[in-house]
Amino acid sequence: MDAPAANGRCLKNRNRNMKFKKLITGTFCIVTIALACNASAQVKKKATVKKKPVAAAAPATPKPPFATTQEIEDGKALIAKSDCLACHKIDEKLVGPPYIAVAEKYPQNQNSVNDLSKKIVSGGSGVWGTVPMAPHPAIAPADADKMIKYILTLNTKNAAASTK
Repeated sequence: MDAPAANGRCLKNRNRNMKFKKLITGTFCIVTIALACNASAQVKKKATVKKKPVAAAAPATPKPPFATTQEIEDGKALIAKSDCLACHKIDEKLVGPPYIAVAEKYPQNQNSVNDLSKKIVSGGSGVWGTVPMAPHPAIAPADADKMIKYILTLNTKNAAASTK
């Protein structure tokens, strides 16, 4: 083989190798740039996530008292004058449930007052066992409301139970 022909093949091989290296280098650069762009897009996405500002807890306006001091005192006095204490005690079960158990079962709201007042006046059964509560039709509904408000304020677990 003559030298110029060998030299030509050598140049062709070198050109092929150079093209191959350029192709590999170009592919590597494209892949690297694509990965870098994707990574920066992820970083940008994280950076653009906005947290909702947490409003400082504004002092809540206090709820009006569940019952006035006068209503509570009246309810306590009405219970003392009636026959309620023959079947109920504040913290012990007699025939009916203790008042504290009633206070823990029912929330301090007007719906509870209405429902329980009706049971005082009309009687009731089934909630606390098989023994029915006798009706007390002589008790005025307004007085029954005061009695129930007193009973519901006996709940020591309820923040609204204070009798201030």
